[in-house]
Amino acid sequence: MTGTAIHIPEFDMADFIFMLTKDDVTVADAAERVVEVLNAGIRHVGYKNIGLPWTELQRIGDAIRQANATLYLEIVSLDAVSEAESARAALQLPVDVLLGGTRPDIVLPVIAGSAVRYYPFPGTIVGHPSRLSGSIAEIVASACRLSAQPGVHGLDLLAYRSNTDAGHLIRSVCAAVSKPVIVAGSIDRTERVREVVACGAAAFTVGTAALNGLFPVGSALVDQLAHIQAVLAGARHATRPKDGIVVRD
Repeated sequence: MTGTAIHIPEFDMADFIFMLTKDDVTVADAAERVVEVLNAGIRHVGYKNIGLPWTELQRIGDAIRQANATLYLEIVSLDAVSEAESARAALQLPVDVLLGGTRPDIVLPVIAGSAVRYYPFPGTIVGHPSRLSGSIAEIVASACRLSAQPGVHGLDLLAYRSNTDAGHLIRSVCAAVSKPVIVAGSIDRTERVREVVACGAAAFTVGTAALNGLFPVGSALVDQLAHIQAVLAGARHATRPKDGIVVRD
């Protein structure tokens, strides 16, 4: 371990978490990409538990922490052994926030007493890239059960990878739980950035879409990041309380 996890995320209305990943795998050139990301002013940066050796993830994590940014690790390998390994890696790297996974009974004992924040997936997760199955009612019930557990600090919601109305799902989960909800996966267009803000998410992740140049600006990563940040700023302004009332589109 090269240090301690000290960056506790304090979200400012749907903060932008950039993931150094494509299709739920950490990209091979993540070490080069992270320089671009940090230079663009992004202060929430993460990667997945697959795609690069742990030693390389540690080196990238060191760069993120040295920039005073918050470091995230998302578990996408959902077997019990991988979840346990990822929880141990979260301590060894170390990361600030452990996202994903479906087995708090395995993860929580590993990270107990540490500064790592834990945001598991609510609902039933299938496949790779991960998808969320079930009805809104079933996912909300799962979210409530998870968020009630001590040691669970928030939720990692794959709203746009479900078969439900994503906006309705985000609103429903955010209304049902008191802990922060991060919306992850397939936020690949401007309208979805605006929607996650309007629906009350604490943060959202983008990775593949920006790396593939899907937002309607130049394909360079710096242009993609600038666009997302500008859309986020506008959406926050539109949604902030006015005369004591929170505006929801």
